Amino acid sequence: MNKIPSFSKNHDVLECGLHKSMEMRGITTWDLRFKKPNAGDYVSPKALHTVEHLMATVLRNSEFKDDIIYFGPMGCRTGFYLLTAELDFAQVLCLLKESCARALELDEIPGSKREECGNYLEHDLADARRELAAYLEILNKL
Repeated sequence: MNKIPSFSKNHDVLECGLHKSMEMRGITTWDLRFKKPNAGDYVSPKALHTVEHLMATVLRNSEFKDDIIYFGPMGCRTGFYLLTAELDFAQVLCLLKESCARALELDEIPGSKREECGNYLEHDLADARRELAAYLEILNKL
């Protein structure tokens, strides 16, 4: 089997931040790297799940909602993937800064009721907020 593109990158040199991962058929995959790979510090499963709910909701309610294809966690728990159509780096960076700030304002987790979520007990809003605040600081330095 061929190695997929994300496994072809040397993760020991990846830094936290926002990286354009690949573009295919008009869809861009963005690497939202919250944590340095293989450094021993990972997003907890509960925070990962909660960030996914918060950000997916905020992004899909943003001015660019029609350009958001997907937002979800990396299995390695070092960040998230955002798939967009027709957005450039500057637009995505601005959108993510605004979306992180908006997600930090939410007092409850969207879609976290039993009937709305397949693992509704695995959430941690406080930890998700810490992760989002830390990532927003990273974005603000770009």
